[in-house]
Amino acid sequence: MNTSQKIDLNRLPRHVAIIMDGNGRWAKKHKLKIALGHRAGTEALREIIRYSSDIGIESLSLYAFSTENWNRPPQEVAALMDLMLEFFAGEIDELDEKNVRITILGEKDPLPEAQRQALYAAEVRTRENDGLRLNIAINYGARTELALAARQLAQAVADGTLQPREIDESAFANRLYTAGQADVDLLIRTSGEMRLSNFLLYQCAYAEFLFPTVLWPDFTLSHYHEAIAQYQQRHRRYGRREK
Repeated sequence: MNTSQKIDLNRLPRHVAIIMDGNGRWAKKHKLKIALGHRAGTEALREIIRYSSDIGIESLSLYAFSTENWNRPPQEVAALMDLMLEFFAGEIDELDEKNVRITILGEKDPLPEAQRQALYAAEVRTRENDGLRLNIAINYGARTELALAARQLAQAVADGTLQPREIDESAFANRLYTAGQADVDLLIRTSGEMRLSNFLLYQCAYAEFLFPTVLWPDFTLSHYHEAIAQYQQRHRRYGRREK
């Protein structure tokens, strides 16, 4: 891996989130079917996960399939569902061996049976692992996540197990899919688009954002390394005035 910048392994972002954007444009650029763009994106993903685990990133959150993605053409949705099965079938052994713990962000019930069972199986198999927390957002929308958390708090108050005065940021965060994990430090969205697209809205409150123009299938370990290096050059003040 060639890179012009060094990274400090003692100052890594604890939680990296990636919006893997540009598969369709990559396919169009190479005059291929969109399904092949998504497949190429899956290939790019494997090395990023391995590298994150190897260098000691605590959490890696990947935006794989949003609630809005159901509105895409049926053949594209079907291709994404097939790739989902292929990914877990092909990668679960290595991920488990590397002590990676998989968490699915999103509602699994609306997914087809085979995909739903594959996701449940991946979570169950890796739930005792204490290495990289690999969060895969599938059928995910941040507004839905926030509404579900609010509903859980309201139900707890109605049941008498929680007092309204006890509702604080910690109580709310503990009802999110990412409960127990650090907030996002670094968010990367490839392809140059500059928006969150309903991804981890609460968790990204103080994240540093990077928007490389490279399309996701072309995003290499060198690009990822450079993104981390750029993150380490940022001054994170959290509302404080810089001295």
